[in-house]
Amino acid sequence: MVLGRGKAKSRKTPTLHFGPEPAYVVLKSEKASVSLRELVETRCRSLASKFRPVWWLFNGHLQTIYAILGDFTKIDQVWYQRRLLRLLDGGTLGLDFAPVEASSVPDDAPIIVVQHGLTGGSHEPYVRAILAPACAPVEQGGLGYRAVVVNFRGCSGVPITSPKFYTAAQTDDLRQALTFISKLYPNAPLLGLGFSIGGNVMLRYLAEEGVNSRLCSACVLGCPWDLVTNNEHLLNTTLGRHLYLRGMGDNVMTLMRHHSQAFLANPDHPAAKVVPTVLRLKKPTLTDFDDLFTCNVGDTPPFPFPSVRDYYTWASSHEVAEQIRVPCLTINSADDPVVHRVQMPSGRNGYIVTVLTATGGHLGWYRSRRKRWTTKPVLEWMELVGRDILREPIEISSYTDESGYLREPQWPKLGCKEVPGGGLIDGNRPESALFQGL
Repeated sequence: MVLGRGKAKSRKTPTLHFGPEPAYVVLKSEKASVSLRELVETRCRSLASKFRPVWWLFNGHLQTIYAILGDFTKIDQVWYQRRLLRLLDGGTLGLDFAPVEASSVPDDAPIIVVQHGLTGGSHEPYVRAILAPACAPVEQGGLGYRAVVVNFRGCSGVPITSPKFYTAAQTDDLRQALTFISKLYPNAPLLGLGFSIGGNVMLRYLAEEGVNSRLCSACVLGCPWDLVTNNEHLLNTTLGRHLYLRGMGDNVMTLMRHHSQAFLANPDHPAAKVVPTVLRLKKPTLTDFDDLFTCNVGDTPPFPFPSVRDYYTWASSHEVAEQIRVPCLTINSADDPVVHRVQMPSGRNGYIVTVLTATGGHLGWYRSRRKRWTTKPVLEWMELVGRDILREPIEISSYTDESGYLREPQWPKLGCKEVPGGGLIDGNRPESALFQGL
């Protein structure tokens, strides 16, 4: 199912799509099967509420630019406790836990596991807009949940300690983070929350794992779905090429320059052979960067790719989403200037609930200067899947090897262990050298 700009034009009420064959889930209170559609329609009522953008952010460009340039440091404040994971390939992940006082939340409370956008992190305003109320105590009107933001390698102050970077489809880092979180809190349901490219990674993880997903549900906002189609549109429009793709290119180049020595440390690695050329690029778009670096530096198949188009085809999530077997809510905006064409799954997968708003831009949805329309429906979804839906335990074994790495037998090349570092993180300060909101 392809939803373009005309489908939701002039509508303030979002369009909801459910698969033709409903998926059934079990309620904890009744121990009875209920269709996911019925639960969403009765428990997530705000999904059907009208979204009226604040008057001065009346289109997708304005919503997106405000999300990039606005000052949100004083609202939705969240502090984190960072824990660093060393991976078998030598890389490092930064996991930011909220609230800081872990003992204030029961060990079996639901945990929201977050994947941020392209070059973001736990500091992003769109992340905090959900986590601030989700992690607030119930007596203060919050959900009383725990949250963990899985920062991409090199993002949000996480060091690069191997030549490997991240991609739009690299699910192994999320997989290892989930293994670690599950070990810490074995009785807590894990609820996925993904934004933009992070949502694409999360959808691909769910599709790869199927019924064995450690995430028992997911909510994804602003997913690009079909990377080929959306990239081509951006390249062929003035604002797309010179504003959005250039802005995203600036962000990844900033990260590349900051971490360049780590990529150059191993002269035999594919990354070391192309980084000098990458660093000489002048004002590249994200497509330029992916064409020269991303699609060439992987050290295992299917890398390297013949072209950036082949990489985008492989990394897209719209076709593999049919394999998802846990409840999944996705929200996109019809006037998103970054995701011009919303290519939603069109098959018979009743586990996926797709929502399209007429406006909202890319990760915007501002109904006032400070508040986003998406916060309430996402919290309603998190309450439903975290407290009301029963999921039978999945059988996934793990063990710690002689070097202290936590591992799973079905993934012999993966493993992680906690290393010193991390500490208290002020999540309310944006990365000064990067554009936020992407």
